[in-house]
Amino acid sequence: MKKKVIVGIGEILWDLLPSGKALGGAPANFAYHARRLGEEGWAVSAVGDDPLGREILDIVKEKQLHALIAVRDQPTGTVQVELDDRGVPSYRITEDVAWDNIPFTPEMEALAGRADAVCFGSLVQRMASRESVLRFLRATRPGTLRVFDINLRQQYYSREVIEASLLLADILKINDEEIRTIATLFALPGDDRAVCRALIARYGLRLVILTQGPKGSEVVTADAVIPQAAGEAVVVDTVGAGDSFTAAFVVAYLRGESLAEAQQLASDTAAYVCSRPGAMPEYD
Repeated sequence: MKKKVIVGIGEILWDLLPSGKALGGAPANFAYHARRLGEEGWAVSAVGDDPLGREILDIVKEKQLHALIAVRDQPTGTVQVELDDRGVPSYRITEDVAWDNIPFTPEMEALAGRADAVCFGSLVQRMASRESVLRFLRATRPGTLRVFDINLRQQYYSREVIEASLLLADILKINDEEIRTIATLFALPGDDRAVCRALIARYGLRLVILTQGPKGSEVVTADAVIPQAAGEAVVVDTVGAGDSFTAAFVVAYLRGESLAEAQQLASDTAAYVCSRPGAMPEYD
């Protein structure tokens, strides 16, 4: 069976963890896990012409991840990651770095035309890269699955960016903290499920994936809610777990599996990632 072309476009960077630095960035994590789960995962981003950038390019090659990574004058992105006593991360994100300035290239346009799915977030849209993300999405074929993994970080989002992204998306992936932020920002009443359904109705989404940390997750559609318990794991850290969840769900969804089956694979994959350090552990 031909592999699905699954693209994560956005930030690629170094997570500076208490245990040391690890390659990260939500779209790169997403593409890596799509690759590990047997599909043709692509990361689209940019690094600086510096030692950290060259190290990223070496690791991407080592991990056999397909990538279109431009080399820019700005420095390679870094994020200071601090973990609480439950392993839950908080972030300090360096500004005006290479991934803030991703150029739109003919190679990106060609990849967009082959993509079966593309995942994008709000963080990469904080600066000049936003136009490249939008151009990439517009260059995809009719029927390409567009996944908005919202990833609200610090002050790097706005109602304008979120609304424009929702209008382009088929699926929204959001966590239980972010859904309350969106409820306030868009003045949407009711509980989390009601807010998910309001977003589905307003923006024509197929479904919303609502992750709830140790409580598990729910897939919300216009007329159904599918709950899923969190996978069992001894948590080392949760960095990248949400990205692996999204990738696994998209892989199963594109293969025609049921929403419940897709959610089960997503939960199991995220649990495994939580049991290993960093966002890109090795696995079969």
